[in-house]
Amino acid sequence: MALLIFGIILWWAAHLFKRLAPAQRAALGDKGKGLVALVLLASVVMMVLGFKGSDYIHVWAPPPFMVHINNTLMIFALYFTSPGPKTGALFYKMRHPMLTGFKIWATAHLLVNGDLASILLFGSLLAWAVVEVITINKSEPNWQPNPKGTIAKDAMFFVASIVLLGVIGYIHGLVGPSPFPG
Repeated sequence: MALLIFGIILWWAAHLFKRLAPAQRAALGDKGKGLVALVLLASVVMMVLGFKGSDYIHVWAPPPFMVHINNTLMIFALYFTSPGPKTGALFYKMRHPMLTGFKIWATAHLLVNGDLASILLFGSLLAWAVVEVITINKSEPNWQPNPKGTIAKDAMFFVASIVLLGVIGYIHGLVGPSPFPG
């Protein structure tokens, strides 16, 4: 569990470094991007290994129908993390579609996992995404939306999100629990 918690702390620190210590981040120049990327990669590895190595500590039992809600939410999480919202007509005025998708992903996983490690991992990542939106909005108040795109772009990326859910779900089932009922 300690590795999981350290990975979460590292994730938060690496993402918020630019906003909370802009002078120190700027002093690193371009090599700082690589350094932050390495720290983020390390944090993901620590979170995955820490999560997989954590003992199962039961907190609550999600009802079986939550699997369907999770999978539906995951379609939207994938859509919002795609270029669709920025290039389409429905959500082009949304400032943080990727972080919205990330929050949907974390929420969906909280709905179907009732163990302590899952609550720590997905709850802290959900909290991070909320803090990240607030921090970005405060540090960069002048933002302009992209030009309005087409419904066809929205539809294309939504269909791609459904296909991607199937692929990710299949791989998820190979390395862990299957996200599909039955």
